Amino acid sequence: MLSSFEPLTLVHVVFSSRIAGGERHCIDLANAQAALGHRVHVIGSAGSAVAGALAPGVTFHGLKLPLLRGWRVAALARRLRADVCHGHLGPACKAVAHSAQGMRIGTLHVGYKAHHHARLDGLVCVNRAQHDGLPAGRALARVIYNWAPERDAAAVGTGDLRTELGLAPDQLLVGTVGRLHRSKGMDLLIAGFKSHAPADAVLAILGEGPEEAELRALAAGDGRIRLLGFRSDVDRALQAFDLFVSPSREEAFPLAILEAMRAGRPVLSTATQGPLEMLAGQPARLVPVDDADALGRAIADELQRLRALPLAVRTVAYATAAYDRSNAVARTLAFYRDVMGRQAVPVPRLEDEEEAVAA
Repeated sequence: MLSSFEPLTLVHVVFSSRIAGGERHCIDLANAQAALGHRVHVIGSAGSAVAGALAPGVTFHGLKLPLLRGWRVAALARRLRADVCHGHLGPACKAVAHSAQGMRIGTLHVGYKAHHHARLDGLVCVNRAQHDGLPAGRALARVIYNWAPERDAAAVGTGDLRTELGLAPDQLLVGTVGRLHRSKGMDLLIAGFKSHAPADAVLAILGEGPEEAELRALAAGDGRIRLLGFRSDVDRALQAFDLFVSPSREEAFPLAILEAMRAGRPVLSTATQGPLEMLAGQPARLVPVDDADALGRAIADELQRLRALPLAVRTVAYATAAYDRSNAVARTLAFYRDVMGRQAVPVPRLEDEEEAVAA
């Protein structure tokens, strides 16, 4: 059995071309593991933005076409002599399941899906509800909370968002960060804000995605709503927000909320799976999921409350010890070793089943 100090060969897999929450988690985990002396590789799509965000000690392998990704991931893992092959997001986990080299791990950034995760050797759950809802099986599972990765200081802008938006000192700025996708509920936020936010409030939406055109159409005619696209200066933008809102229809563990907590911003979130656990006992507000009217009324209430407070006391202190980066990285490595050292009968691998059928 490997000692706790012996370097591992770790292969992470993530196929996204752009960087959102799950991709950022993969990048920061890979970089942290490399800094600890492990041999770390990331397999992704050729041309992905992920490659440029990796530390010099991490090797990126770009796949030019999406064809036969499971077979190609398995071949690369075998060539690299991987101890662990770790998938991030569903398609990557599905590909990792083909590997016959090393332990096959998946992180449930969204949620458990049998066709993505059932044949993995270990599952990292990002909240307790995920863990408790897993089907009975032989894969080991552990709850390891995400953390808010530090952004590249060189990529952070120098401007002030309030100045950029032309806000007066007494105007309140509502903000959110996320992919422009239905699951993120940006349409609910725009509708609720238009109906209930005070006339002098401004809404800033940071992010890009497939629903951009629809959201711009929904916001048309309301000059208070600004869709700002992708930003590299998210941490600086968060400091400018008076209220951070997470309007998602589903969230397992939103990094944007952790970043808002780190920035000390008041947080208003829909009561999706991750925030229900993250914000329990915290000075934050939860509203029903998929209810634009309730969300808009809560925004109006929070802005009225904040307007009555001096600027000096609008910063919120959260308990964030459970989301410590060093502890989470160490627990992930310990989980790898637990999976590697277990004595249970291994889950059949797809390649073994295919060979048996062929015989």
